[in-house]
Amino acid sequence: MLQITCPWCGPRDEPEFHYGGEGMPLPPDSTDAEWAAVLYQRPNPAGRTNERWVHWAGCRQWMHVVRDTLTHDIHEVRPVRQPDDFGSPA
Repeated sequence: MLQITCPWCGPRDEPEFHYGGEGMPLPPDSTDAEWAAVLYQRPNPAGRTNERWVHWAGCRQWMHVVRDTLTHDIHEVRPVRQPDDFGSPA
């Protein structure tokens, strides 16, 4: 089972979390076509990806997770600091 270390609650099993999508923001003035591409034409990358997860069964906080889609190894977990901070890790 996948374990995610919540920045607030510590290590927890994956069923406590919900996947929130890839960490790629769009500016507010994005077109409908750009939003459709993000929502419906999702890539399926092999290797490290930047993702968003929410600890829905715990503190309900959002976090950035850098996860390898081939091995499911988690390389980094950090909190989302602002509502618009859903992009790639700095």
